Order: sequence, then structure tokens, then C-alpha cells
Amino acid sequence: MCSNYRPARRAELAHFGVAPPELPLEDKDAYPGSAAPMIYQPPEGGGWSCVAGTFGLLPVWTKDRALAKRTYNARVETVAEKPSFRSAWHKRQVCIVPAAAIYEPCYETGKAVWWRIARADGAPMAIAGLWERKSWEAGAPSWSFTLLTVNAETHPLMRRFHKPDDEKRTVVVLDGDAPEAWLAAESKADLRALLRPCAETLLVAAPGRL
Repeated sequence: MCSNYRPARRAELAHFGVAPPELPLEDKDAYPGSAAPMIYQPPEGGGWSCVAGTFGLLPVWTKDRALAKRTYNARVETVAEKPSFRSAWHKRQVCIVPAAAIYEPCYETGKAVWWRIARADGAPMAIAGLWERKSWEAGAPSWSFTLLTVNAETHPLMRRFHKPDDEKRTVVVLDGDAPEAWLAAESKADLRALLRPCAETLLVAAPGRL
């Protein structure tokens, strides 16, 4: 599961045709509970919009922002049933999470070594996510989001990460026209059709962080 990543930098958001969010964002790795950019399609139409959201979905019924430390990833297999995610899923509150790289632990040396995974072409990643919105105290984002994950047992790159006995998982990196299709999906069936591991040639990986 992806518990930390490097958000797309403010200048990189132009790749998606959006302006940076109004709230200031720090140029550093994002961890559950921290603020990072997310992109969604406003219901009134027009172009995409970018806002700052909490990494970790905060459903409207929660009173504790610390829940974000347990809701930063949503399994595709159970997203429709889990209390924290099912409302956002059934309402098709989908977003793209722009990332320069994600980080995963590799145990091939016998111990955990953090690797960075990024697009081979250097462009920012478009990760499939879900969003919620709820008012919090001043200074805290009203938006929040989670990253959707799928099984990666057969993916040549992503199956290299996590502990040897753990299930191999990966976030859903949308490519080509998939980001547009994701934000414009008119049914949950349309969404599920896009939830799969990306092409093996799309990503590259190396030890270390950005």
C-alpha cells in the first residue's frame, strides 16, 4: 500500500491544465494526515479544478481528523462496502491525485529499502482516488482523499515491493485518456473498468527518494 509519496510540484500541475490550489503546499513528501493537491471535476461543469486535501479520506460522519492515518488507501475489492469509503464510491466522488513519485519498501536485500517509483517519461503521475468534503477548524483543508489500490501479483515492477509474505498491491496510475475517462465516468461500472495495474513500461523505479 502507498503510505507516502511526493506530490506533484506547483509547476507540474500545469501538466493537468489546472492552477495550483489556493492553500499553500510544501514541497516535500506527503504522509497520511498531511495536505497535498487533488484534482476533481466540479459538478457545475467547466474545466478540472485543483484543491488542497488531506491525504487520508475523512467521511462526513467522522469527528477525528486522525482517522486519515487509517484511510489513506482504499482497496478496490472492498471500497463499495467499507464504511469510510462507500459513500464516496457510490456517489462517484472521484479525483486524480497528482504525484511526482510514490515510495514503496523493497526487501530484495533482506531488509527494507525505500524505492521511488515514477513515470518513465518524467511526467507527473495521475493516481485514481476518491474524495470527501467536510468543514474542519481554520487552516485545515475541507477536502480529503484516498488512493485506490489493486492487486499487483502479476505486475513485473510493482510485485517487487512490500514484505515477501505480504500481498502485492499498487495504486492505480491512469495513463493516456484514462484520467479524463475517470473524472467523467457516468457509472460505477465505468470506474471499475479503469481500475487495474498500469502498463509495465509506464513506470521506472530506483532506490532512494526525490
